[in-house]
Amino acid sequence: MNDIKAVVMTPQIYRYVRKQAGQPTAVQEKLIARTAELGDSAEMQIPHEQAVLLSLLVKLTGAHTVVEVGTYTGYSTLAFAQALPPHGKVITCDVSTEWTAIAEEAWQAAGVRDRIDLRIGSAAETLAALPEEPVIDLVFIDADKVGYAHYWDLLVPRVRQGGLLLADNTLYYGEAADEQPEGNAAAIDAFNTFVRNDERVESVLVPIADGLTFARKK
Repeated sequence: MNDIKAVVMTPQIYRYVRKQAGQPTAVQEKLIARTAELGDSAEMQIPHEQAVLLSLLVKLTGAHTVVEVGTYTGYSTLAFAQALPPHGKVITCDVSTEWTAIAEEAWQAAGVRDRIDLRIGSAAETLAALPEEPVIDLVFIDADKVGYAHYWDLLVPRVRQGGLLLADNTLYYGEAADEQPEGNAAAIDAFNTFVRNDERVESVLVPIADGLTFARKK
């Protein structure tokens, strides 16, 4: 008996999925185009349908405080900020002033710059310096893959009970499922095992985009 109930993502089906997410705003369109000009690194930008999902998750959880590890050009940050209430805040961490300068232009154009606290520097140091009280509502990890488990350990105690933790690229081009994954894929495979065995949360890996792990803090 075949228990796999999944649709193979052809270009035609993907266009259909993308259509259901609606059209990007003018600011988002401009940010997508500006990021594409960066060349190969543009693959680090999340797809629009994933940004729509992130916005929905903010609204569904009633989040006020979001922490993001990995800003890049700020598409996901923008999705979070636009979904937050006016007094909400996204704390986003990155090491690049070049990429985040592009992000800041978009945030400003969208009128949400005041909801975003950009922190340049080591993400581990930034997270360790956050208050230790469990007040974070939602976390999104999308940075260097070998650092995922450490970022997770720093963040879980700071997330409120019932809060949501998200980790991106947890399929890593499908390579995390290889018999003997290597490099970043091996780091992601180890992280997936770590999360699955983390008794502080209940989690599931969903095959959207490059794999997105959802975890609820118990």
